Amino acid sequence: MIFLVYLKSLVFKIAPSNFGIGAFFIKSDKNFFLYLRGVGEKLYLKFKEGVDKMRNRLAKLALAALTAVALVGCGGAKESKETNTFKIGMEAGYAPYNWTQLTDANGGVKISGSSEYAGGYDIEIAKRIADGLGKELVVVKTEWDGLVPALVSGKVDAIIAGMSPTAERKETIDFTDTYYQSNLVMLVKNGGDYVNAKTLADFSGAKITGQLNTFHYTVIDQIPNVNKQPAMDNFPAMRVALESGVIDGYVTERPEAISAQSANSNFKMVEFTDGFVTSPEDTAIAVGLAKNSPLKDKVNEILRGISQEERLEIMDKVIQNQPAAQ
Repeated sequence: MIFLVYLKSLVFKIAPSNFGIGAFFIKSDKNFFLYLRGVGEKLYLKFKEGVDKMRNRLAKLALAALTAVALVGCGGAKESKETNTFKIGMEAGYAPYNWTQLTDANGGVKISGSSEYAGGYDIEIAKRIADGLGKELVVVKTEWDGLVPALVSGKVDAIIAGMSPTAERKETIDFTDTYYQSNLVMLVKNGGDYVNAKTLADFSGAKITGQLNTFHYTVIDQIPNVNKQPAMDNFPAMRVALESGVIDGYVTERPEAISAQSANSNFKMVEFTDGFVTSPEDTAIAVGLAKNSPLKDKVNEILRGISQEERLEIMDKVIQNQPAAQ
């Protein structure tokens, strides 16, 4: 009872007059509680009104932001359609298909956002495709694992990076016709234990690796009793590991092995009389394109215009011209 009296006196002091109920109307405890309920309802309604106003303001702000993003997106799409460039993704680190060099020597093409240039077989093929499309070639240097995401996201128009059109990759992107066909070999240390190997069985017990996320690495399991090492990100890393003795060899394709031993006498290519079992698509090289790309038919037409003889001549020439450091 004492608390109730205190509460009454407190409410009389703080109750705002605009609630429409004065303290002098309270005749009993029942009326007092009715008064409190009225105050509570008034407070709730005012609170709800404030929340609704805030929600409306936030909704308007969100709508304005989305509209701005949509307008920017539309502008970007329009700008992309109007561009006269052919943007390709590559590692620029997989000689002789592609490499990085300091100048534009031997037909090198400037790497976008860099002072360096890209050269190699892929560059020569890309230049022919760009010319056929009537567009300027732009090279976007990208890590191997980032190539497919870059294509899917629209960062590049094509992947020309010594990439094989495997069934797994075809689930995500499309490929053109083949522009080079190779075969698998092993690169070992010149003068080492495996320099005279001829069969897969000769590498029993050897420490062998391959590039990450490539079929080069998966076929290692065909070697009996192999000491399979963790996959590596790129070919320069594998060459360092091989020269330092961390590994005994790595699986690669014939052009890359020829390129490596030409650039460094410490390396030796091993070709097999009884080698890896592969499918034709595993050792084929093709241009990667986005699903349903309108470029596919035109690029295939351009590739058909490059004879097999010319393709071999291009490969021989780039191997001869590659920088020694590659």
